[in-house]
Amino acid sequence: MCGELVKIDAVDMTYGGHGGGSGTKAVAGLNMAVAAGEFVAVVGPSGCGKSTLMKLVTGLHIPEVGTITVAGDRVTKPISIVGMAFQNPTMLPWRTTLDNVLLPLEIVKPHRSRLRANKAEYVAKAENLLKLVGLEGFGDKFPWQLSGGMQQRANLCRALIHEPALLMLDEPFGALDAFTREELWCVIRDIHANTDVTIVLVTHDLREAVFLADRVLVMSARPGRIIVDRTVEFERPRQLDIMYERSFSNVVSELREHIAEARVKVGV
Repeated sequence: MCGELVKIDAVDMTYGGHGGGSGTKAVAGLNMAVAAGEFVAVVGPSGCGKSTLMKLVTGLHIPEVGTITVAGDRVTKPISIVGMAFQNPTMLPWRTTLDNVLLPLEIVKPHRSRLRANKAEYVAKAENLLKLVGLEGFGDKFPWQLSGGMQQRANLCRALIHEPALLMLDEPFGALDAFTREELWCVIRDIHANTDVTIVLVTHDLREAVFLADRVLVMSARPGRIIVDRTVEFERPRQLDIMYERSFSNVVSELREHIAEARVKVGV
C-alpha cells in the first residue's frame, strides 16, 4: 500500500432545512484517510452517517464544509473510478446475469466508447469475474433464476467490471443468511488479495469488519465523526475459523464497547 487514495478533511453535511442551523446534520468535522490498496471497514450506531460518508466519497453528495479528495482530485461531482455494491443487488430483471455485469461499461468512460468494438474482450472479463465469485456458467441466467446470494455475487462482479480503483460496499451482505454471508466474506477477501482495488465497507456486523478489514473506523452518533481508528493485525489470508479464537472475539468486544459508549452519549 502506498499513498492516500481517499482523503476526507473536516467535512460537514446537513440534510434538509433552509439554513440558520435548521435541518439534520449527518456528519460534522469528519476526517478520514484510506491508503491505496487498503481495506477499511466503517461501523457505528444506527443513523451515525455511515451511508452519508459513502455518498460523499463517491460524489453523490457534495459537502457544505470541508474537502474530499479521491486519487488526488477534489470531489465536486460523481466520480467514475468507483464501484459500488449495496444490500439490495438491484439487478435489471430483463437482462441476463452477464448483461447485468456488463452494464457499467455502457455508462462509464472510456469503456462505453470501446464496448462495441471490443465486446468479446469485455465478455471474457465478465466471465472471468463470474468464475472468481463462483458463478461460472450462470451468465445466461436471469436474476429471477438466481438465489439472493448468487445475485449479490453478480452484483460484486458488476461493481468490479470497469476495474475501479475504489470499491464502496454499503451493507452488501446484510440481507443474506449467515452461511451465505460468510461465503461472500471469503469472496471479498480473495478479490482484495488478488486485485489492486481499495475497499471501504460500511457494516453493522462487527465480525464482518474484523474478519475483512485492515482497519476498522468507529463513528460517533449523529452528527457522525471518526472516534476510533482500530488496526486489525491478524495475518492474511484469514480463514473463517479465526472467529472462534479469543483474540478475534476480544477485538469484536472492544469495538462493541466503543459503539455502546457512542450510543449512550446521545441517549439512543
